[in-house]
Amino acid sequence: MSEIKEYQLFINGEWKNTETKETVEVLNPATEEIVGHIQNGNQGDAEKALKAAEDAQASWKKLPAMERSSILRQFASLIKENTDFLAELLVKEQGKLLSVAKMEVGVTASFIEYACEWARRIEGDILPSDNPNEQIWIQKIPRGVVVAITAWNFPLALAGRKIGPALIAGNTMVIKPTSETPLATLELGNLANKAGIPKGVLNIITGPGRTVGNALVENPITKMVTMTGSTPVGQEIAKRASKRLIPVQLELGGKAPFIVLEDADIDEAVEGALHSRFDNCGQVCTCNERLYLHEKIYDEFMEKFMNKVKAIKVGDPMDPDSDMGPKVNSGELKHMEELVETSVKEGATLEYGGKKPEGEQFKKGYWFEPTILTNVSQDMTIVHEESFGPILPIIKFNSLDEAIKYANDCEYGLAAMVYTNDMNNIMRCNEELEYGEIYVNRGHGEQHQGFHNGYKLSGTGGEDGKYGFEQYLEKKTFYVKYKAK
Repeated sequence: MSEIKEYQLFINGEWKNTETKETVEVLNPATEEIVGHIQNGNQGDAEKALKAAEDAQASWKKLPAMERSSILRQFASLIKENTDFLAELLVKEQGKLLSVAKMEVGVTASFIEYACEWARRIEGDILPSDNPNEQIWIQKIPRGVVVAITAWNFPLALAGRKIGPALIAGNTMVIKPTSETPLATLELGNLANKAGIPKGVLNIITGPGRTVGNALVENPITKMVTMTGSTPVGQEIAKRASKRLIPVQLELGGKAPFIVLEDADIDEAVEGALHSRFDNCGQVCTCNERLYLHEKIYDEFMEKFMNKVKAIKVGDPMDPDSDMGPKVNSGELKHMEELVETSVKEGATLEYGGKKPEGEQFKKGYWFEPTILTNVSQDMTIVHEESFGPILPIIKFNSLDEAIKYANDCEYGLAAMVYTNDMNNIMRCNEELEYGEIYVNRGHGEQHQGFHNGYKLSGTGGEDGKYGFEQYLEKKTFYVKYKAK
């Protein structure tokens, strides 16, 4: 058995013990075995990390952006070189399939590489003044110290998504991964040093949100917070950050509707619905959380779809033959069980799944079967509460009007998916669906050059692309009067 590592905090380019000396176990969701220990930081540790970032930012922002880019490209290269190691660590701490973990490592590197492309595009403006012999200059400058708080479903990719643009823009960062899946993110500290990222530019600390997280958000050194996670936590962060009026970028919960209209390509829609629900055991913020089927194609779709759902193999995430791994922890597993129980009580039919799989290999771990609920009505709990797991409620509709009404009947507004070959339908969905991200004739999965943002309780601001990058920049305006000959 390999040695179980205890991770310290990565502050100012060094591994340091916490003030508390408290440790927390990180468990493998598939086996419940300990895969690592992390240290619980406190307010004092948060202050040390922020001070290191503040001290480093003064010189980091003065480096030409292309020099910052050169360093971060080396960082991304080292991440890719360590794909196997990082991917196996992700599997152990999060439970995702090895193939998905390798994809995540690649995406982490490509987030950073994409951010590097903006090194030559930090552009301001020169505007004419209403006054004679005067110009108005608007300059883009870094905000300062950015605090990043990440979720447990794609911990490494979410770190890369935030590190890249923040550092290229000239900010420094303190990142706090969740205690469920912190290990791969902590390993970035070693790679940062190897890549030549100056001390203090990237700091990684662990600890409870109620202590370390609050201390990071409320400290006057912090000039921006970027967070991916649950809506209740995001609301609390926004509330605390509002005391100092610092910008907060939040990517929160989702309850994506997946709408299949009568003219859709059924086979393509079946594949899209399948993968958009069960990828990463349904633990994706843009996952297909509600499947709406036009009554004319309902029977054909369900026959094809159920055959594929029943073929999903739940098993060891390291086994290439497995299609789905476990949920991340016992609390998430309990949530799945409660949602199914509530749905049946409210009148839904448990069409398939709904429990922990049978067999010796599933006695330990947080396993849950792919689960399909039919005879679901729009007012049921499962239609409105985010499951973030492999449970799919299915609802019939008889018109596009009804589908749009059902889809918008939701507190969240992150992503939606629509299958139709009628351009009029597409344009109506474009105009009427209240979602920041809409996928037409394909499943979920955003790209770096897009803009990943949510409406309603799905967040504020957004990430990726030019609009995401610009959130890490502040504007400074100069009114420059000069003497003309």
